[in-house]
Amino acid sequence: MITTTFSMVLLCFFSRFSPRQSAVAFQARSMQQAYELSSRITAFSSPQSSINRCFPSHTPTRLYQEGGGGRVSASVQDKKVLEKTNTSNKNGKAQQEPQEKLDTNPPKGTRDFYPEDMRLRTWLFDQWREVAKTYGFSEYDAPVLESESLYTRKAGEEVTQQLYNFVDKGDRAVALRPEMTPSLARMVMAKKGGLNLPLKWFSIPQCWRYERMTRGRRREHFQWNMDIWGVSGEEADAELLSAMVTFFRNVGLTSDDVGIKINSRLVIGEVLTELGIPPEKFAATCVLVDKLEKVPLDAIQGDLEELGLDRSVVEKLTQVLTVKSVDGIKEVLGEESQAVQQIKKLLHLCQAYGIDDWIIFDASVVRGLAYYTGVVFEAFDRKGVLRAIAGGGRYDKLLETFGGDPTPAAGFGFGDAVIVELLKERELLPSFESTGIDTVVFAMGEGTHPAAINVAKCLREAGQSVDLVLENKKAKWAFKHADRLGAKFCAIIGSEEYANNEVAIKNLRLGEQTTVPVDNLSTWARESKLPGEEAKESSQ
Repeated sequence: MITTTFSMVLLCFFSRFSPRQSAVAFQARSMQQAYELSSRITAFSSPQSSINRCFPSHTPTRLYQEGGGGRVSASVQDKKVLEKTNTSNKNGKAQQEPQEKLDTNPPKGTRDFYPEDMRLRTWLFDQWREVAKTYGFSEYDAPVLESESLYTRKAGEEVTQQLYNFVDKGDRAVALRPEMTPSLARMVMAKKGGLNLPLKWFSIPQCWRYERMTRGRRREHFQWNMDIWGVSGEEADAELLSAMVTFFRNVGLTSDDVGIKINSRLVIGEVLTELGIPPEKFAATCVLVDKLEKVPLDAIQGDLEELGLDRSVVEKLTQVLTVKSVDGIKEVLGEESQAVQQIKKLLHLCQAYGIDDWIIFDASVVRGLAYYTGVVFEAFDRKGVLRAIAGGGRYDKLLETFGGDPTPAAGFGFGDAVIVELLKERELLPSFESTGIDTVVFAMGEGTHPAAINVAKCLREAGQSVDLVLENKKAKWAFKHADRLGAKFCAIIGSEEYANNEVAIKNLRLGEQTTVPVDNLSTWARESKLPGEEAKESSQ
């Protein structure tokens, strides 16, 4: 009886609504509400109670009276329950939750590359690749995600504190690469002596460092890396310096714009040996000394004390590092100093390459990475406006730190951000507004689009870059579109041209128009190259 009465109550309650409303309202009732309603079924134990409940014209039962028969279900009391549970608006259309507006900025310190930006980046990378090819280097690449242990050396380097690192779902400690050289060392080790030395490799990886941003310094950048493995002499260092200068010359920079400071880690090594500092502290000391260009001595005093170095040692070092000539360093270290001999030989080789006007000896250059062992160098803006443009050196013991065999190696890293800033400042960047499209093909007339497709196909097969207009547009729009793209020609297929199997082609640079038979398009494409384009293509 109780079950029957309960069914009648539900039936009477939901019969007041349409089937859709009943379903929505029923779904809106929580399990808790259903439980509360069923707990009051005793109120409907008599037939009269059921009749009163079903016909609202009768005196309402205590279930509807506030405070009567216990707490009334919220869904029964709330007259707007259907409005709250209905997912449709007044027009019957589904309502959507308001979405939080997307932040359209890329993560801080990173960049978007729109087509014009990509043309600049591609141009720069092509310049780098051309120099690498000229010097006989082969391109390689490695994953942007590496094991964190590849970078966590114990020498106090900034790079270990700037890692984008995390533990992956396999509980492995990984990091986005902050530099490429450790990845190269890992790859060389993986071949277990199977590579023929010397090797000359280059790469253009994207590198990530969480660091303070300044002009020309971001948290991600692309970097041209050139490395030579298997050559222990300064010949490798000189070859790398020559390649760097070749790039500078190719993009229009001169030795008045850029200089390259050179030094050797052996200079500091010999001074520290004279002061009684053990060799195992050399690398960490160099890292600290490199910081003196950015911070005062007091700022690293605590780090020096941890290494067991007193202030007098660093003051002696700083005196040596102020020397700006080979003769000056020779007076400090002596004529027979290995460091002096190394620097003199390198300068002699630079003279043979014809790049000596770019090269400056500067004992203060030590570079901030612990793995450098010999010659180090750094390209800089002679006006002093920008930070270091590029840098590198010799790292003969890097493979040993990873448990590999001793292997001589040298290389440099050349970031994209600073060089672009420098070229902008010197007004040496070419324009990247043009898309490089040769011809815009436009169908003007009923049923001429298939013919336009054939024209575009012919021109593309002839080697042109072609943009085919895919919509029905007016001629005025087509010409404006071609102008926006920086196209050289606009090929028009109208009804008359279609009937005669011809194409009307307008030279957008000269404003001249001619008619070309479709069968002669390949010949026209070859003959239509603008002055200088043939020479450009042959050089590529």
